Amino acid sequence: MSRARTARRIAAGAAYGGGGLGLVGVAAVGLVLAEVQFAKRTVGTGLPDPPRADGLYGGEFGGPELSPGPLRMAMLGDSTAAGLGVRRARQTPGALLASGLAAVAERPVELRNVALSGAMSDDLDRQVSLLLDGDGPAPDVSVVIIGANDVTRRMPLTQSVRLLTAAVRRLRLAGSEVVVGTCPDLGTIEPVYQPLRWMARRVSRQLAAAQTIGVVALGARTVSMGDMLGPEFAANPREMFGPDSYHPSAEGYATAAMAVLPTLCAALGVWPESDRLDVSRNEDMLPVAEAASAAAGEPGTEVTAARGPWALLKHRRRRRLPAEPAREPAAPSGAGAPGA
Repeated sequence: MSRARTARRIAAGAAYGGGGLGLVGVAAVGLVLAEVQFAKRTVGTGLPDPPRADGLYGGEFGGPELSPGPLRMAMLGDSTAAGLGVRRARQTPGALLASGLAAVAERPVELRNVALSGAMSDDLDRQVSLLLDGDGPAPDVSVVIIGANDVTRRMPLTQSVRLLTAAVRRLRLAGSEVVVGTCPDLGTIEPVYQPLRWMARRVSRQLAAAQTIGVVALGARTVSMGDMLGPEFAANPREMFGPDSYHPSAEGYATAAMAVLPTLCAALGVWPESDRLDVSRNEDMLPVAEAASAAAGEPGTEVTAARGPWALLKHRRRRRLPAEPAREPAAPSGAGAPGA
């Protein structure tokens, strides 16, 4: 059975009920996940909570009182979305993306991060409620990074996709554009050895592809996190991974943010490139399941809906993030959601 067909089956199971883990048997998956959990205990965390990054970015483009006011951006998901492993707010992925979006749009960006370290997809409903169940307007754009904990804690893939799509649907109905960073490749965890590394990679890529199928149908865009953007991390693991050898370092988060930024900006219509395909970069229009499967194996790849059962497979040019701000952003009034 092809990877695309497996992903389509998982996504269908999420939509209609039923379904399972895909090609990898239950016993094998249990062995993989036990090994991944052992790897996580081996590297350990011992990390402090991520710094709060909520606040206004790009203040040089105008204050909140100026029309049309700042863009509103939200971060949801797990420790990767929260920025676990860095010490300064400006080093978190939310702050990096807000700064980059402000620079591209030439408009201030107000960030609210409700991601939680250790979160699984069943926490997304709570996170969305923090953003929507109030007097303020919904985010203009929401970035969701989720999935790794679902795999390591044995959540059925169909349930994981179902919970994610429910959260994305709520955000889309509220008027927010949505960008999903799909499940990273757990086969890159160093203490996991072959053949378990291959199997961990297979399960996490199945989930990533199924996540894409589910959310693209709702008008969201996805960016493949893959093996946390592969060549850079493989070539410089000491620089790209943090002190626990599991979460990214400040340099690693910056590399990941550079891959997500073009899609984030495109979702709001402020990226200088259009959605037209560039064949010189191997971009293509494919059936959604095939596009999702291809993206799962190629980090940094964007998938966005085209028409009918088709989707665009994009490889947008990365843009270097703006220089770090001289000081941490001030928290906006009324921002009380936890960032970690």
